[in-house]
Amino acid sequence: MLTQAGHQVIVETNAGDAIGFSDDDYIQAGGKIVPDAKSVYDAEMIIKVKEPQPQEYPLLKEDQILFCYLHLAPDPKQTEALLKQKVIAIAYETVLDNEGRLPLLTPMSEIAGRISVQAGATALQMIHGGKGVLLGGVPGVHPAKVIVIGGGVVGTQAARMAFGLGADVTLMDRNMSRLRDVDETYRFRIRTLFSTPHAIEQAVKSADLVIGAVLVPGAKAPKLVTRDMLKNMEPGSVLVDVAIDQGGCFETSKPTTHSDPTYIIDDIVHYCVTNMPGACAKTATVALTNVTFSYALSIASKGWKKALKDDPFLCAGLNTCQGHITNQPVAEALGQSYTPAEKFL
Repeated sequence: MLTQAGHQVIVETNAGDAIGFSDDDYIQAGGKIVPDAKSVYDAEMIIKVKEPQPQEYPLLKEDQILFCYLHLAPDPKQTEALLKQKVIAIAYETVLDNEGRLPLLTPMSEIAGRISVQAGATALQMIHGGKGVLLGGVPGVHPAKVIVIGGGVVGTQAARMAFGLGADVTLMDRNMSRLRDVDETYRFRIRTLFSTPHAIEQAVKSADLVIGAVLVPGAKAPKLVTRDMLKNMEPGSVLVDVAIDQGGCFETSKPTTHSDPTYIIDDIVHYCVTNMPGACAKTATVALTNVTFSYALSIASKGWKKALKDDPFLCAGLNTCQGHITNQPVAEALGQSYTPAEKFL
């Protein structure tokens, strides 16, 4: 569809090979295959998923458009690189819709929420350091007790998945409207609890699995579960931090990878994989492209200035522009100055 609109699209060789999208598929769609990432970065606009990695920083160019997830608030080094290279960086995770939701984060949040329960169930197994509790239990044996902190897309999807597997689920949030919606939808089968520091402390004591699903758009995640709270949990209990891309919502969280996903602190198993949807990359690729495509086509066809001027919700995605931070929560999180995006339009 991009090439039909008159754009030239270049794709790094084997970019989709692992999920069955061959170079020939891209060629048949009108794309041009190039041998390496360096060649891709010769383009005016870069579309990717994960934020640029340190080895990619030197490849960025002034006034180059970067359209991807950025998560800048907990990442001063990446922010510094984008500012130094004067990149036009539009972050998926801060684009809004007309109801204030995050449409480009939603499909990944849906996937991450569901994966968090699968990952937590696996981490509860003895071989991974867990206490050996089956999430759904069996007749005559209690199911696992799951606490989900955060009632947004990630949290509700996690609660739904855990409930579907037969767990004893409690969803915590500070938004009473959201708690009422969950209560009405699940007819008391998913418990709801107003989130306060004391309520969290009490809830995690008896939890087998705690899923952190808190998001403050553009900003660092708040630390809601402290290390002291871990001491009151049963050994072998599991924490899954879906907020790790924004710095994590557990005090003891640190980023891990799909190849080495867990670690143990105070006998509590931590699963803190960044980019959790990468575990299901084929589903994630299609789901993400479904929602990003129209924005990508608009930016490519109109140019970034007109595209952002015409669409204030897309404009909310502009995080850095020509050496300035243009997202206020990011600027505040990093202690740097903020320049409104409108100044550049």
